[in-house]
Amino acid sequence: MDQARAEEFAGRLFELYTGGLLTSLIDIGFRTGLFEAAAQGPTTSAGLAERAGLDERYVREWLGALTTGGIIEYDGSGRTYTLPPEHAASLTGAGGANLATSSQIVVLLAEQVDGVTRAFREGGGVPYERFQPRFTSVMDGLGRGTYDEFLIEAWLPLAGDLTAHLARGIRVADVGCGTGHCVNLMARAYPASTFAGYDLSAGAIDRARAEAAELGLTNATFEVLDVAALPPVPAFDAVFAIDAIHDQAAPATVLRRVYEALAPGGVFFMVDINASSDLESNMDNPLAPMLYAISTLHCMTVSLASGGAGLGTVWGRELAERMLAEAGFLDTSVHDAPGDPLDLVYVTYKPDEPR
Repeated sequence: MDQARAEEFAGRLFELYTGGLLTSLIDIGFRTGLFEAAAQGPTTSAGLAERAGLDERYVREWLGALTTGGIIEYDGSGRTYTLPPEHAASLTGAGGANLATSSQIVVLLAEQVDGVTRAFREGGGVPYERFQPRFTSVMDGLGRGTYDEFLIEAWLPLAGDLTAHLARGIRVADVGCGTGHCVNLMARAYPASTFAGYDLSAGAIDRARAEAAELGLTNATFEVLDVAALPPVPAFDAVFAIDAIHDQAAPATVLRRVYEALAPGGVFFMVDINASSDLESNMDNPLAPMLYAISTLHCMTVSLASGGAGLGTVWGRELAERMLAEAGFLDTSVHDAPGDPLDLVYVTYKPDEPR
């Protein structure tokens, strides 16, 4: 055995464990507004606690972890703490650049380790309902800033003349719509079109309806539905699926249902994970460890829990394109998702003539 290599690996493990614990504290900082308060300028622990309206003792210990962890800087002469602007850029704000939101998924999935461990031994999985109701809020927080910045201006134009059709007025569906924010953004931008959002979570649909009402939208509707039962009539001119297909118990059935629900010549706009279906091709992908871990703790297990296919998060581009073709779609183009390194945008079509 190479002793130096063994010691190096042990050090790597402690780095991983430290990162996991710091992630929990980043989540606390995000939830409590500590990062936004710290971004206002240098201050003491008491000053930061006052800004955020929190208990000073907890804030001081939190600061101890984040300063020694290299996230916040400390000036011992004045006992002041500073969040550098270069760090604040990734920890504050409402846009997609705020990576503090991603800490939530780590903390949420850690709660399911017992159930996933049991599934390793017994098979099956952890059902989707076990992740609720917090999963809905976490997923909304992860995507909302990116959708606000890029959906209308950068993603939709990837589908050629789709924006012109939306402006003229067409029927659109979003399968696995979550809290419906994408539907509501499009409904507001394209009032001549009508939009329907479908999701398995009643809580998510309630939030979607509430946001639509708050925005005064009359062209967006939402329904609780397992999208494997998406009705074929009346037909839609465009269907969206944003990070939804790989979680499905019956993804091939869902893709075929989408195909059947589209009018001839209709467009399917699918956003899904930017990875290969082949492990060897993912070895140099710095996001791959995170993606496989998320799959193990959520995406794969929720599918297997209901006897599903268990595609997992990293089903990959090759399998995605093959399954789209098997469902009947033609002329699939694949694009990097602007502002979202985790995803690819697939644009594909139902033929004008029956196949």
